[in-house]
Amino acid sequence: MAKAYLVLKDGTEFEGKAFGASVESAGEVIFNTGMVGYPESLTDPSYRGQILTFTYPLIGNYGVPGDCIDKYKLKKHFESNAIHVKGIVVSDYAKKPSHWRSRKSLDIWLKKNNIPGIFGIDTRALTQKLREKGTMLGKIVSDPQSKLPFYDPDKDNLVAQVSVKKPITYKAGRKKVVLIDCGEKNNIIRNLLARNVTVIRVPWDYDFFEKGIKPDGIFISNGPGDPMIVKKTHKIVKKCLKSNIPVFGICLGNQIMAIAAGAKTYKLKYGHRAQNQPCTDTETGKCYITSQNHGFAVDEKSLPKDYKPWFVNINDKTVEGIKHKTKSIMAVQFHPEATPGPTDTMYLFDEFVSQL
Repeated sequence: MAKAYLVLKDGTEFEGKAFGASVESAGEVIFNTGMVGYPESLTDPSYRGQILTFTYPLIGNYGVPGDCIDKYKLKKHFESNAIHVKGIVVSDYAKKPSHWRSRKSLDIWLKKNNIPGIFGIDTRALTQKLREKGTMLGKIVSDPQSKLPFYDPDKDNLVAQVSVKKPITYKAGRKKVVLIDCGEKNNIIRNLLARNVTVIRVPWDYDFFEKGIKPDGIFISNGPGDPMIVKKTHKIVKKCLKSNIPVFGICLGNQIMAIAAGAKTYKLKYGHRAQNQPCTDTETGKCYITSQNHGFAVDEKSLPKDYKPWFVNINDKTVEGIKHKTKSIMAVQFHPEATPGPTDTMYLFDEFVSQL
């Protein structure tokens, strides 16, 4: 296989071998400490603009499942219709996958989606560097002297790139939930439909109040990038918080809700990305292992007095969820819909639906 290089903005170079598409790519280099779940992770819109490093040493061993459609007319095994990362970095790539569900290799899947990969580098050393220095810009290139410019995804409105372009309705029960699509994962829709709730999925900047839509509940999805950029969404969510309609948010939705309420957000040093993140429910004291993928967090000290931290990350004590003290308004920073990851917090969908 041809040589490939991962070049970081500080000048650090890692030499490896190329797989996937024969293209050069630039983005923010981050890492995920999960052991499995690469098909779901690569199709998670929250990874838009990022070069994803997998810390688990062997990737690709169970291949990639087929593009079959589930009963909700969504990709059954994927979280969106495309791969959203700018590239992937692995230690050892399994060239010959083995799994009953596998329909193609990771290499072929990356080629089909024009995404480059690099393997054979010391991902442990790379991860240690990112933990010490923080996430940094980088690029996957065929020549370390490549003139490909570095790319900072935090400067772009990534939500506008991944959000649906026009409303889509998924019919189920009598109760209706407006899903503000900031880069939603398919399993959010599946979980709502499985609870007999009709979902009206709208673009990130679609003011459904002005359109006369009257839902029983409002859901703010996950998504990529800096939460401060989507100012049109802030305005819509401010209206949501002033209504008497139950509101729930996930990941970016948690940050947008906090901003709309008057709080601030900040960028984490290297983010939380894995299926093994422990969080404590401040109301019960119970700890859950959660699936996460975010690079920003809510500043607890900036929360308005009528909001409280709901979940807290055990590792670094950052806010992992907020809740209004009297209204049916709540959000979590992690992913209760899983895919990939544990389903321990999936009960939160039941809690939200019970309030409709």
